[in-house]
Amino acid sequence: MSEQSRRRPSTPYRRPKKDPVRMLAFEALRAVDERDAYANLVLPPLLRKARENNEGFEARDAALATELVYGTLRRQGTYDAVIAACVDRPLREVDPPVLDVLSLGAHQLLGTRIPTHAAVSASVELARVVLGDGRAKFVNAVLRRIAQRDLDGWLEEVAPPYEEDAEDHLAVVHSHPRWVVSALWDALGGGRAGIEDLLEADNERPEVTLVARPGRIGQDELLAAVGEDALPGRWSPYAVRLAEGGEPGALAAVAEGRAGVQDEGSQLVAVALANAPLEGPDGRWLDGCAGPGGKAALLGALAAQRGAQLVAAEKQPHRARLVERALAGNPGPYQVITADGTRPPWVPGSFDRVLVDVPCSGLGALRRRPEARWRRRPEDLEGFAPLQRALLTEALASVRVGGVVGYATCSPHPAETRAVVDDVLKRTGGAELLDARPLMPGVPALGDGPDVQLWPHLHGTDAMYLALLRRTG
Repeated sequence: MSEQSRRRPSTPYRRPKKDPVRMLAFEALRAVDERDAYANLVLPPLLRKARENNEGFEARDAALATELVYGTLRRQGTYDAVIAACVDRPLREVDPPVLDVLSLGAHQLLGTRIPTHAAVSASVELARVVLGDGRAKFVNAVLRRIAQRDLDGWLEEVAPPYEEDAEDHLAVVHSHPRWVVSALWDALGGGRAGIEDLLEADNERPEVTLVARPGRIGQDELLAAVGEDALPGRWSPYAVRLAEGGEPGALAAVAEGRAGVQDEGSQLVAVALANAPLEGPDGRWLDGCAGPGGKAALLGALAAQRGAQLVAAEKQPHRARLVERALAGNPGPYQVITADGTRPPWVPGSFDRVLVDVPCSGLGALRRRPEARWRRRPEDLEGFAPLQRALLTEALASVRVGGVVGYATCSPHPAETRAVVDDVLKRTGGAELLDARPLMPGVPALGDGPDVQLWPHLHGTDAMYLALLRRTG
């Protein structure tokens, strides 16, 4: 080596540059992984903090950070398969923070229009900040391998052929655990096209839907308040869709409680129960599983228009406080109580209408909570079953003879829907199923009845289930 070469100064160290958008996305993914947090709860405060601390953090930065977080979580199964093909060790031996950076990079490369060089360089820079230079080199090497193919090319490489293993093929291509693919396929029935449409719908960003609470604001008034980005709901007379997403909390009607954020499927469930045919008095309504309060607020508003009172019961005190907040300002009488619907404190036969939107696996809301698909296990279905049956049994005891119970759940799985209803009817007697389909006028593809199953790919809603039961004795 020449004297000149020995004296040549080495490349000066460059401090890694922090990218607030990708740092935020990384923080959100770490919270989801480390604390079992939900992205829809973690992301809003992180976005607020970013806006407060970074003057240049704009709406488009918030939109990109949101896409990076939700897109990475939705496609986690696909990206894991791709990353596994590009590393020399099992994924379980890759440190979780490293895997999060790789997944964020994979989403930018395979799931967005971000140019390849920008996706790689931004991800490597993030790795330098949060992981250090040594592991950043590993990230760089893996992402450069990923960048050699597009998403379709990688799916041909890592997904088994459909003809050899249909469920595993769909699991990798559409990024769902295999057991979830199987469960949804069983619930949906039919051939390949239907299940692929459903899985694709789970991976799409859902619209933000508002509910105009009757007696406080009308649908037309809410449409006008939102402005040109607003569209009327497809099915609910109270729904307003935000075409471009946006921040509903910034709307005065939402801040004041006259409107709320609520999926159109949930609105349809509440409205169907409220409109179910009833003979005799109609003065006392119950929401037996009221937290966090969306359906209770709509039911309370509908009850107030008829001079009826709503009792909203919630077992968890912190969720009962959310119900109080949702119902604040309701024009009619209401009562929020902390109570266990399986051991109700009220006298049997006290109510004319009862809703129980029971705890469930949440398989019907995977597009809104993409991390849930990776946390749930098949045995969870069995775990919820006793509670679901107990809540429906007590709901039937809580309604008067001639009154109506709505059994709802955000899951399409038969073990949480028809199996529960059929079993309770068989064991308790004294009730009959009502046809719920006429109570959702204009909504297509509701099945053979008398119960109703909504679907993301058919109705643009969460996969809400509703059975209406009239007590006969």
